[in-house]
Amino acid sequence: HRALSEHKTLSVSWSHYPDQNQIKQWAPLIIAGRDPHQKVAATWTPVGTDVNYGEITRQLVGSLKKDNNFKLETSSEVTGFKRNSDNSWHVTITDVKSGKEHAVDAKYVFIGAGGGALKLLQETGIPEAENYAGFPVGGSFLVTENQDIARQHAQKVYGQASVGAPPMSVPHLDARFLDGKRVVLFGPFATFSTKFLKNGSFLDLLSTTTTKNVGPMTDVGLDNFDLVKYLIGQVMLSDEDRFEALKEYYPSARKEDWKLIQAGQRVQIIKKDAEKGGVLKLGTEIVTDKQKTLAALLGASPGASTAAPISINVMKELFPEQFKSAEWQSKIRSIVPSYGQKLNGNVALTQQVWDETAATLQLVKPPVIQMKDAQGSPQAQPQKPKAGAETQHDMAL
Repeated sequence: HRALSEHKTLSVSWSHYPDQNQIKQWAPLIIAGRDPHQKVAATWTPVGTDVNYGEITRQLVGSLKKDNNFKLETSSEVTGFKRNSDNSWHVTITDVKSGKEHAVDAKYVFIGAGGGALKLLQETGIPEAENYAGFPVGGSFLVTENQDIARQHAQKVYGQASVGAPPMSVPHLDARFLDGKRVVLFGPFATFSTKFLKNGSFLDLLSTTTTKNVGPMTDVGLDNFDLVKYLIGQVMLSDEDRFEALKEYYPSARKEDWKLIQAGQRVQIIKKDAEKGGVLKLGTEIVTDKQKTLAALLGASPGASTAAPISINVMKELFPEQFKSAEWQSKIRSIVPSYGQKLNGNVALTQQVWDETAATLQLVKPPVIQMKDAQGSPQAQPQKPKAGAETQHDMAL
């Protein structure tokens, strides 16, 4: 809380209370059934929204389909790359149902295939692909559809990750809407499979392991013993162990209200390193060829949360000269008005971005940013949601 309070714009939307009564107002499930003498501290912000990124993707693709220059192919798989003499690409595509092949010649190629990106990158044969390997980590969650429970929880409550655990493993009790139904999730619990995609092949890990990247993979395993220990421990968890973890967040939880679901797969980047042999990269990384005709996105979370900045960075990488031009800069700023400006410390710009985003996405209007009081406490208070609006508050517990 002290660290957040030093930020002129962030601090006004954060509150901190080691008082169970206050926390009960924010997130009743956290306090229900808990020892009233137990010390619990939480940091809370009123800003947060539950977003169905799958639905947003469908709407974006629906809009793109109206353009004659856009073509969407589903139930298809890229099975080959060949570089043409002019540095463009001859891409082979196979229909997974019929097995029929056809090809597309493209001047530029972007590989954004989630866990499947590494295999496709290697298929291109570019030298830059030799620097990378991948290690799959799956995730499962406990979920309840009990509406009496779900209606009490409109928060995303984060705790602290276990020692050695990767950042995306931070446990959280999360209000969500799945296919229009209000639910509460708890997790994640790490799982292991040699698949790179939820519906991939068990040979994915083996097929992407080469003589060029097996060394860095071994080095990473030796250098990250805490992570290896954490993953083994997670895989060995029993149903009772998972339920006990849930009760640390929701003491009154009943086992019959919860079921375990498999979420998906992430592929952690392992990158060749001159000093260490190999390093584990926990973020996302853009890999491009020297001809600036192909870009691939690798990483543990190459999804909705990173889509906008990654799209801009891909353009920077593939079109460095055009990106600097006045025409491109003007177009980018028309799409992202705050591009190139620092929000932290700029109260007026932060408020403008919040308001414009809320209006565009039809969200509850965010609280007005105010200055701190004499004690440095934030003044902004959460507003009551309008009918039909789905808000979600973020807490750190």
